[in-house]
Amino acid sequence: MIVIISGTNRTGSNTRKVATHVEKPYATLGVPAQILDLAQLPPEIYLPAAYDKTPASFQPFIDLLLSADGLVVVTPEYNGGIPGALKYFIDMLPFPESFDQRPVCFVGLAAGLWGAMRPTEQLQQIFAYRHGLVFPERVFLPGVNNLLDATGRLQPVMERNLLQQATKFARFVEKLREKRFDRATAAAESQTLPTT
Repeated sequence: MIVIISGTNRTGSNTRKVATHVEKPYATLGVPAQILDLAQLPPEIYLPAAYDKTPASFQPFIDLLLSADGLVVVTPEYNGGIPGALKYFIDMLPFPESFDQRPVCFVGLAAGLWGAMRPTEQLQQIFAYRHGLVFPERVFLPGVNNLLDATGRLQPVMERNLLQQATKFARFVEKLREKRFDRATAAAESQTLPTT
C-alpha cells in the first residue's frame, strides 16, 4: 500500500487537493493508496507532554504509516521551507522504523516559480538521514493557483506527470519488496541448513 502524506494541517489547502490527484493514478494502476491528512491530526499531539508519551489518538496515524510499502509526501512551500506541522509530524514518529528502508517520493507545490523545490530538497535530506529509500523523480507544481481550477481539478499535463511518477514509483516499491523477500527467504533458508 502507498500512503500519501498531505503535508500541511491547513484546512482546505491546495496540498490536500493535490494529494487527491496523487491518489488517482495509483487507483488506475490497481495499487492500494490512502491519504494521511495532517489536518486530521489530533490536537493533543501538539502538547509538550506528547514528547514523553504518545497520545493514543495519534497511534492510528503511526499504524497507517508503518503499514505502508511506500510513501508519497506532498509538500507546499512555507517561507522557503517545509511546513512546521510536517516536520513536527516526522519528529513524533517512532525511530528508526518509520522510514528505515521505506521507499519515498515527493510532490511539491507552491504559488511561486519553483514549485516547492526547496522544501522537497529539505525532505530528501531528512528522509535520507532517517534511512528512507529516496526515489529520485519528483513532481513540481509551480504557480499551483493557476494549475487548479475553481472545483479543484488539476490541469491535464500535471495529471500526466503524476501518472508517470506513480507508474515508476510503484515499480520501484515492488522491486524493493521483491529484494527484501528474497533476502528474508535466503536468511531463513541459511538458518535451516544442516551443519556438517
